[in-house]
Formats: sequence, structure tokens, C-alpha cells
Amino acid sequence: MGTGRAAVTGTGHGSDHGPGAGASGHGHTHSHGHGPAAPVSRHLRKVIAAILIPFTAAVVVGLVVLWPGGAPSHARTGVGFDRQTQQATVAKVVEVSCQSVNASGDTPTGDTSTAEGTSAQQEANGTCHKATIRVDTGKDKGRTFTEIVQPDQSRQLHQGEKVVAAYEPSAPKDLQYSVADVNRRFPMGLLAGIFALAVVVVGRLRGVMALLALAISFGVLNFFILPAILQGSDPLLVAVIGSSAIMLIALYMCHGLSARTSVAVLGTLLSLVLIGILGSQFIGWAALTGNTDDSTGLIHGLYPSIDMSGLLLAGVIIGSLGVLDDVTVTQTSAVWELHEADPTMGWRGLYRAGIRIGRDHIASVVNTLVLAYAGAALPLLLLFSIAQSGVGTVANSELVAEEIVRTLVGSIGLVASVPVTTALAALVVSADRPGPKTESATPGAVAAGGAAAGRGGRRRKR
Repeated sequence: MGTGRAAVTGTGHGSDHGPGAGASGHGHTHSHGHGPAAPVSRHLRKVIAAILIPFTAAVVVGLVVLWPGGAPSHARTGVGFDRQTQQATVAKVVEVSCQSVNASGDTPTGDTSTAEGTSAQQEANGTCHKATIRVDTGKDKGRTFTEIVQPDQSRQLHQGEKVVAAYEPSAPKDLQYSVADVNRRFPMGLLAGIFALAVVVVGRLRGVMALLALAISFGVLNFFILPAILQGSDPLLVAVIGSSAIMLIALYMCHGLSARTSVAVLGTLLSLVLIGILGSQFIGWAALTGNTDDSTGLIHGLYPSIDMSGLLLAGVIIGSLGVLDDVTVTQTSAVWELHEADPTMGWRGLYRAGIRIGRDHIASVVNTLVLAYAGAALPLLLLFSIAQSGVGTVANSELVAEEIVRTLVGSIGLVASVPVTTALAALVVSADRPGPKTESATPGAVAAGGAAAGRGGRRRKR
């Protein structure tokens, strides 16, 4: 009939696993066939391998050549995250008059119509809290220090609360320690445990593999991408190699070593190339420096050789990878299943059907991506709203322009990934070369094969 592509089996009663059984998860019956798994033949697998094996080898070589061997050391500045810290506990909290703990002894004054004036009046007339903090780790374990908490501070300390204490050895002895933050390890660890449990319960083995892939992705980020950039390697090159390694590991671990996954890898790779080209061009045209806040300023101060605009582009590529994986895998699976439902459908029909699914995916994912960036920048947007700045003024500021370029470049790559991946998948499943036949199919065998396909979505091997 022109659609049969299975090799002859040793017996006539064994049903096969179906096309791409390893990747699709369908079918658990034993197959007596020894031919290539439909719908992808040995010939087509060789073509895919000829593309992906050199690419994988190049990624491995890049990892070896650029492997940093750890982040370079530097003298601590004591600013922001770049300071020594110890774990501590709030041992006691007592109420005191704010005026009694005013270091200068003068009553603060100010215009109460301003935020500074209101804070000064509260400091003068309100009730403050004097917290005694006990250091729990390090060479000064057991040592205590005091912290005055003003009534208008957003973070109030409570007895028994676990905190992070910043340590500055060059300061006077009674000023060496101060509360830097709250210790959130337990709630964060509990939330991560709930997340892992939910993934395993729902996803089972796939969920376990997804968690392993996530751990490896964080490993690549922490042990390769970040240290390599700090060592002075080109951020864009590091991001491309690191993202490619994450993509290969995550996709093949989660979805299996199959032609279907390979098509998703190719679609993701082509989309990342587009994102890299667009990001490089528009970051340059918009004159974005990548140095827009205290954190990036500290990085530039500690490591002046780092290309901050390149770091911005690297962030765009890495940030887009996770969403691209979702889209490309979904589109590839959709085309595969459409082919399973109607093996006679040509590549144009598969493409048209797949692109209809992709349009719905684009509409939802692009909206998600934009809202995710808007949510992360919500405090900044509120500041512009308070200042009553116009939309043009807000968009022109570098801090917001960075997010706009990041969002739009990622979204363009996301949109492009749908037709690219759908076309690749349609061409692969429809251009398959049938394996050699040792006997011709009889009309009865053809009818039996058609009936089997109608019942279970699979053709029996004859």
C-alpha cells in the first residue's frame, strides 16, 4: 500500500512496539522484528547522526578547552554579596526608646511631608527593638552582638529567629558583626522537597530523570559557565557551549535517545542561533552596556575584563533555553503523533496540522514569558509609575530597555522555533526510506495490517 515500512519478522504473531516506542512511551508488547524501528529508518538515523555527532563533539571540545577549574580568588570588598557571613540566632529582643539609642544624642527633626522626615520623627518618638544576636558558626561561635531595629524597618527580628550575620574583620570589635538577612534555608529546602516529590509522583521515572537533568544543568552553570566567565572567557562563547551541553543532556535524559528527541534538539539549536544573532545585533544597536545596577556594577568593579554586554547576551541565550525546550519537544511529539494517527499524511499535511497546534502554544507561552519578566521587574515599574513617567521615557531607560530586548529577542526565537521544528519533524517522519522487503505483502496481510493500525494506531509487521 506504500505505507508499510517494517522489516519481516521471524513470526507472524508478534506485534511491534510501534514507531519510536522508546521515545513515545507507547506499547509494551514484545517485538520479534529486527528491522529499524518505524517510522525512522536506519538511513534517516544516519543522516541525523551525521549532523548531531559533530555538534556534540564540538560541545565536548569546547567544555574541555574552556573548563575554568574554579572561580578566581579576590580580596573581599565587604559590599553586597561579597562579604563574609556566619549563621546566627536572635537570642533576645527587648523594647527600648528610639531616642535612648540615638547615637548622636540629638533629636532627629525633619519635614514630615517627606519619607526622611517621617522616619526621623518615628525614630525620635517611637519604640525600637534591641536584639541580642548569638553567632552560631565560625571562630567566634557563641559571641553575641546587638542590633537596633527601627519601627519603620520592613524586617523586624523575633526571638529564636535564625539569621545571617555579616562579618567585617577590619571594623572595630563591637561593629564587626551585623544582621545581613534572615536564614531561609529550612522553608526553601522544604519547598524544594515538595517540588521534587510532586515531580516524582506525577512523572515517575520521567520525573526522576527530569530532576537529574536539572541537577546536571545547575552543575554546568555553577562549575563551568559562571567560573569560565569570571576567568575572562568570552561570555557569549561560554553561554553557547554551556547551553548546548545543558540542552543535549536535559533533552536526551528526559525524552530518550531517539530520532524524535534529535529533531527537538535540532529545532532548539536553530532557534538559539537566531536568538544569538538577534540579541547581538540589537544589544549593540540599542547601546546596552549590561551595567545597570549595584550587582552588575560590583561585578564590573571586581573583574573589569568581563564584557558586560556579552554577559547580557549570554543571559538572554540561557534564559531562552528552558522555554525553547518545552516548545520544540511539544511540537515534535505533536507531529509524531499526527503521523501515527494517519501514516499516509504527507509532510505538507503534517506541517499544516502541526502548525495549528503550534499557534495555540505560541499564544500562551509568549504571554507567559512577557508576564514573567514583568513580574520580576514589578518594583522597578512601580517606581516609574510613582514618578509619573511616560511609556516612552520608561522604555528608553537602559534598565527597562534591557528587559524589553531580552523579552522580545527570546519571544522571536520562541515563535520561530514552532515552524522550524514542525517543518523538521514533518520532513523526517514523511521522508523515511523503507527498509528492504524479503517477501511481498499479500492482500490479506495488507488488510490485517490496516485493521491492526485502525485498532491500536500501529501496523503489524508481516
